[in-house]
Amino acid sequence: MSDTKSTMSLSWLRTPLLQRVARLRAREDQVFLVLALVIGALTGLSVVAFILVTERLGMRLYPPGGAAWRRVLFPVAGSLGIGYLLYRYFPNARGSGVPQTKAALFAREGFISMRTLLGKFFCTSATLASGIPLGREGPSVQVGGGIASVLGRFLGLSPEKVKALIPVGAAAAIAAAFNTPLAAVLFSLEEIMGDLNAPVLGSVVLASATSWMVLRLLLGNNPLFKVPRYELVHPLEFPIYAVLGVAGGLVSVAFTKLLLGIRERFLRLPKNTVWFQPVAGGLLVGVLGWFVPQVLGVGYGYVGEALNGRMALNLMLLLVVLKLIAVTTSYSSGNAGGIFGPALFIGAMLGGSLGTVAHRLLPTYTAAQGAYALVGMGAVFAGIVRAPMTSVVMIFEMTQDYAVIVPLMIANLVSLFLASRLQHEPIYEALAEQDGIHLPSAEARQRQGLRQVARVMRPASEVLDSEITVEEALRQVRSSSSRSWVVVEQPGDHHQQQGGRGRSLLGVVKLSTLEKEGVEHSAKKLAELLPERTFPHVHSDQGLDLALERMGANQIEIIPVVSRADVHRLEGIVTLRDVLDAYGVGPGGRG
Repeated sequence: MSDTKSTMSLSWLRTPLLQRVARLRAREDQVFLVLALVIGALTGLSVVAFILVTERLGMRLYPPGGAAWRRVLFPVAGSLGIGYLLYRYFPNARGSGVPQTKAALFAREGFISMRTLLGKFFCTSATLASGIPLGREGPSVQVGGGIASVLGRFLGLSPEKVKALIPVGAAAAIAAAFNTPLAAVLFSLEEIMGDLNAPVLGSVVLASATSWMVLRLLLGNNPLFKVPRYELVHPLEFPIYAVLGVAGGLVSVAFTKLLLGIRERFLRLPKNTVWFQPVAGGLLVGVLGWFVPQVLGVGYGYVGEALNGRMALNLMLLLVVLKLIAVTTSYSSGNAGGIFGPALFIGAMLGGSLGTVAHRLLPTYTAAQGAYALVGMGAVFAGIVRAPMTSVVMIFEMTQDYAVIVPLMIANLVSLFLASRLQHEPIYEALAEQDGIHLPSAEARQRQGLRQVARVMRPASEVLDSEITVEEALRQVRSSSSRSWVVVEQPGDHHQQQGGRGRSLLGVVKLSTLEKEGVEHSAKKLAELLPERTFPHVHSDQGLDLALERMGANQIEIIPVVSRADVHRLEGIVTLRDVLDAYGVGPGGRG
């Protein structure tokens, strides 16, 4: 009997790893929750390591009583060194991490490479330790999503299952980074997934709780901020909190527009300067830090002082302006780091400033500055990140005080309303679009059961080369029955070098345009007829109604279907006849 058991044991040990992986793949629904536990634990360990490495390295670079020259040298040296590493080895580890995680979910089949995961961890750690005033929470989201992606692909799970693991890793990261497990669940569903009823809710909750427990076991039960208990002194405070919401909304819009505007200018610079661009942020931070040391780093310690009413009004007002400039320049120039922490910092200083003024004018009717600093954190976070529910729950979990909920809801609502009116596109979607990644909007994600472009798209059989002349194009299309054609670049051109597969799309040209230009400019190349940046297109997961609308708006009979990860990557085309057939109009109607 013992020999039989030994034989069975040896047989199991000899079972190849790939066979066991194949069995797991066959039962991927059953192992999904177990995988959520593993992802939560590994992500929790990664965030703890992130915190310890960043803080200990920062203490070595900036010891108490250190010389002022450190505040200039280390941000510049750090941004220069990390800028080269990001350019040379880890190009996908640049920036916040949240847009990149959403791009992996919606445009890259859940793919985040191991190189990007490691690069994000080490480059962001070094960047933040050198004093660049960005946050660690956004990068933690990409690290958590990367762990989920790598594990899912290693186990051979289907692409849909790998994509479903991305929000699981994101929730685990936020739970450990902020010590707020419930807010982490809401953020993952509200911002990453864009769907509070997502079917992965159970796995997201499990991973968040697991990561939070790992944090508590290793670093103790220490809240991110230690704050006194607050209470509503008088109903007159409600209008003051509404005013704080207005201020938070305006600051959020200023932050978003400034960041996007500066980043747009950096993106226009030559590609060979990308490795050097982060120095612009490091130099600005160093100069500001020489005069105002509080600008350096994410500054959670100073946030704690504002929450406890220990910061002067003049300093808080100054930090709102300086931090906004330093953060937007540091991020836009290409440094690795997030905007979560800076949003909370700016909000705390803004709320503390307004609270100090209100308390001086109405001392018997208002709470101390700390209450307003706390609400200001939520208002600015809601205005910038556009995650109002996450903001309310996060602040509640930080304080464990229900009294702050109503003022927080008022300020958040006002801030969100104002920010969404003055800056229509949310910051993460706008950042992704600047990188050529078109994330689906909330409306697009909610379209279920509609006729999709993917059902009727076809390969692009008739294309025109961007390098041929108008005269050559007219000769080429003389026998064609179409009246519009897509224009593509030859392999090896700019977009092809960026890693795009297949033909690189430049736009659509109409027969009427060719005929008009052929009269006087027949030697002109097709590339010169097309706009530099924009052209009509759709994505395969969008509805045919949108394809028809864009055909009509541009007076074309064909529209290219492009990748969400690269707008110049041509996946196929949809013709007007295809759309009409899909709706049952005409002899080829499909009903």
